[in-house]
Amino acid sequence: MEEPEIGKELEKMEYEPLLPVEKKLIAWSLITGILAIGFLAWLRHLLF
Repeated sequence: MEEPEIGKELEKMEYEPLLPVEKKLIAWSLITGILAIGFLAWLRHLLF
């Protein structure tokens, strides 16, 4: 049996726009990550 090629399978898929709740989750994740990096950098500067 032949394995499906990912590129061909992706071309067959229909475009599905992101839902508003998905956009909010992405935004919150990015903001949380950026704040965590900033906090850890500040903490490193403070302690070391």
